[in-house]
Amino acid sequence: MPINLAKGQKVDLTKGNPGLKKIMVGLGWDVNAFDSGSAFDLDAAVFMVGSNGKCPTEKEFVFYGNLEHESGSVKHLGDNLTGEGDGDDEQITIDLSAIPANIDKIAFTVTIYDADTRNQNFGQVSNSFIRIVNEENNEELIRYDLGEDFSIETAVVVGELYRYNGEWKFNAIGSGFQGGLAALCNHYGIEVA
Repeated sequence: MPINLAKGQKVDLTKGNPGLKKIMVGLGWDVNAFDSGSAFDLDAAVFMVGSNGKCPTEKEFVFYGNLEHESGSVKHLGDNLTGEGDGDDEQITIDLSAIPANIDKIAFTVTIYDADTRNQNFGQVSNSFIRIVNEENNEELIRYDLGEDFSIETAVVVGELYRYNGEWKFNAIGSGFQGGLAALCNHYGIEVA
């Protein structure tokens, strides 16, 4: 039975699951019926950051344009352009044992593609969640339902895995940003054109 988290809650991931190496992080969402007339395209992205809170290079930014980190530790399984249907809309696999030593934290984010042009924001999105599954036995370990706390934001830091005393923990963040993917990139030290 998964641990259901509230915003701001932190939980041990590897301490309670010794031997856990490969996980799948699923992110999902629904678009409210009163949408803007344009299709919604939400995108999950991962920022692998060092002790300074920034990505060491742009290669630590894993998203639809860079689906796999060179270490093989983080793989984005592809862009879902519609978000239709139940379950995960986008999935990311992580090999905890292969994450480079200079990475302290892995942040999971969701942005709305072309939000300004399409006049879209997270106030029009519901049932957003992140879940962490043990890939070896398909057991859901952690689930965090974001709730409906957003209005004008176009990007959300959903949660993060972080190292603590040699173990991996998960922090349910649920923090919104205006400015979409560019704002997140700036926050994590990635230069955008």
